[in-house]
Amino acid sequence: MYKLFCDTNCELWHTEAEALGLNVIRMPYVLDGQEYFYDLGKETDFAHFYKRMLEGAVPTTSAINEQNYIDYFEPVLKEGRDIYYITFSHKLSATFESMDRAIAALKEKYPDRTIRTFDTKSISLGAGYQVRIAAEKYNAGATMDELDACLAEARDRTHVYFVVDDLIYLKRGGRISAVTAAFGKLLGIKPLITVVPDGSLKSVGKIKGSKKVFAEFISLMKKNGFDKNMRVEVLQADCPETGDGFIAALKDEFGDIKIDYQIVGPVIASHCGPGTLGLIFYGNKKNG
Repeated sequence: MYKLFCDTNCELWHTEAEALGLNVIRMPYVLDGQEYFYDLGKETDFAHFYKRMLEGAVPTTSAINEQNYIDYFEPVLKEGRDIYYITFSHKLSATFESMDRAIAALKEKYPDRTIRTFDTKSISLGAGYQVRIAAEKYNAGATMDELDACLAEARDRTHVYFVVDDLIYLKRGGRISAVTAAFGKLLGIKPLITVVPDGSLKSVGKIKGSKKVFAEFISLMKKNGFDKNMRVEVLQADCPETGDGFIAALKDEFGDIKIDYQIVGPVIASHCGPGTLGLIFYGNKKNG
């Protein structure tokens, strides 16, 4: 039997990752000169992290190196077991260059072992949504090929949208231009951003004022065939009042649906900033 891996950029909460039996690769961030590795909220000081951001601290993220991947994978291969690693979008990080080098070295050392990866082409709980579906199949005894098939389906049906409160964080990360950032801040415009099928981020609209965000999110759920039998993921980056308001709006609109609600972790928040509201749901095929 193989072992199932994911990384903390999938943002599943630590209790769920543990319950699903996932092997988790921790992704790094640096705050005030100190490096941390995100632990899916187990011991994370979210209050301190967001307080420092609001005070002007600029957290950064980086790729983990080849040896880090080897340290995660080699003990499993030594046991005579294979590896299936579900990753966040390869379009959004250079870390997978290190991963590819590590895998090549390990395959040379362990030629009889298999290391398979699957690119969710998503980020945060857009990736985590797919990890959860795959983990449930894995725990039911699915083969790697069966995981490939179920993940390909889930990837096409997982929709991710978010709005940010301040465009400066996306500008720093190179996601938008300086001109766009200045224009949006001047007019109080919140960009509506999604993860497109190739795994990159794209602005698909502009929303003027917070009150219109909830209505726009709900409209997108309807437009994209939201499956009420599946979970809805709501994330907030140090804006619980906004998140609570959106949860209430979802319940008013759709009634008794399953909603997971949590805070955005430091790695993702380093790029989107405080005040971000995110929505993930299962709907129609994006490529269909």
